[in-house]
Amino acid sequence: MSARLRVSLPSRELVEALEPADGVEFVLWDLTGPAPEGRLDLLVPPYMGSAGALAALEGADVGLVQSQSIGYDGVADVLPAGVAFANAAGVHETSTAELALGMMIAAQRGIPEFARHQATGYWDRGQRPSLADRRVLLVGYGGVGKAIEARLLPFETEVTRLASRSRQDAAGTVHGIDALYDQLPLHEIVVVSVPLSEDTRQLVDAKFLAAMQDGALLVNVARGQVADTEALLAETASGRLRAALDVTDPEPLPAEHPLWTTPGVLITPHVGGASSAMFPRMVKLVRKQIGLLLEGKDPVNVVLGGPSGG
Repeated sequence: MSARLRVSLPSRELVEALEPADGVEFVLWDLTGPAPEGRLDLLVPPYMGSAGALAALEGADVGLVQSQSIGYDGVADVLPAGVAFANAAGVHETSTAELALGMMIAAQRGIPEFARHQATGYWDRGQRPSLADRRVLLVGYGGVGKAIEARLLPFETEVTRLASRSRQDAAGTVHGIDALYDQLPLHEIVVVSVPLSEDTRQLVDAKFLAAMQDGALLVNVARGQVADTEALLAETASGRLRAALDVTDPEPLPAEHPLWTTPGVLITPHVGGASSAMFPRMVKLVRKQIGLLLEGKDPVNVVLGGPSGG
């Protein structure tokens, strides 16, 4: 029986994990080289590839692109007309929240300094700020923000939620972005997890940082371009603010960039979603999309495009 569904995957590992399925043909393509001939009902591009790589789809017959990332900044500029695009919501939130929490604990309790002191045997018993009892502002309350909140609350923190618009939920008030400058001075830790858009590009600018209280910690697990690097460097180099950054602008951050050696700045190389939790969750999502398409149902997580071009 001929395949009812053709699925393009970027790696042999994904092909093997998905295993044979009735009515499904798997094609190996990582967006380099010529596109496979014929219809591709579902296409999974490589993880952490640039949006520009999707230009390879021009002229190919593709129904749905299933990204391996949550963010989709820049995709609309290159996605061919009529192609739907789904993000990987549900795959990375847990790992990203785990890293955000780890960075907060590390920055608050001085773990990077203790690790450096271990090399010289220096016994530093100075007191560090706790995570407990701290007021934490979540700037961005989507899947990642909610996952961070769920992990912060057991640490006895006071969490304030802020999203693009104000609303009420079972836990109380979610503030709108219009309350940002009222809330920033009230919190010792500010966690940014907004998607990158024209509205959020360089949201964390000199004005934003100046509104934070002295000694506060900024945690960025969004995108590097959400923050103004020069403004961030100025505030951290002066010692007034601290930062824990999983993302930077530019990225990768050049080895000679002063952020690397600024006291009070902790940097991880955009690894929020890069944990052992990712691959099995990605396999589960692709398997779900295949099942929905075989049943003639709408796929999940579609954020752009589609037959209507909407």
